[in-house]
Amino acid sequence: MPGVEPPAGRTRWAGVAPEDRRAARRDLLLDAALELLGTAGWKATTVRGVCQAAQLNPRYFYESFADIEALVVALYDRLMRDLARRLRAAVDAAGDDRRAQVRAAVETTVRFVGDDRRRGRVLYVEALGNEALNRRRVETGFAVVDAVERDAAGRHGPLPAGAPTGRLGAAVVVGGFSEVLVAWLDGRIAMSRDQLVEDATELFVALGDATAAISARRQEAPPDAHG
Repeated sequence: MPGVEPPAGRTRWAGVAPEDRRAARRDLLLDAALELLGTAGWKATTVRGVCQAAQLNPRYFYESFADIEALVVALYDRLMRDLARRLRAAVDAAGDDRRAQVRAAVETTVRFVGDDRRRGRVLYVEALGNEALNRRRVETGFAVVDAVERDAAGRHGPLPAGAPTGRLGAAVVVGGFSEVLVAWLDGRIAMSRDQLVEDATELFVALGDATAAISARRQEAPPDAHG
């Protein structure tokens, strides 16, 4: 019967602690959501469809998620945590050279979505088609902007109080790179992965330099020049 575990499921969790069973079932549901949302999109990503793909009874869905939106937001968060972990490791391994750090971040992100294009579809395409998921995408985007802005302040010094330049530059990087990745995955930007990494790195470094230069000029300008 669709959506119901096969007879073997009666022993599927034998010997597994209750909390571990629940965690395992949650992971199965998230994996199923990645497959469905990352390939067929929202039309296939229903409670029934996810349960069928995970080979779990629907009652197990509701032990972990209130509805399908809660599931896909959790999937989005899991992907972003995975990407953040990889980014931290790559940037740390790049040493103190700024260009090397930028390249490591770009290459890691491109590899993350290029190696499994379902990830890119969930993060950058399907997130636009659902209010709850799009809200999480926007929240995450602002969090990334904050992180980029703090990193720039650490390298170039803090901006004057109320100066929006650093946030503007960070927002351009974060939002622009998302659009670049979508276009590349769709084939609208026709270039190799290596070329994409190199070109995006050069552009982001140049944008960072331009943002720092604008901020420096404003700090040097007379007070009434900011008005």
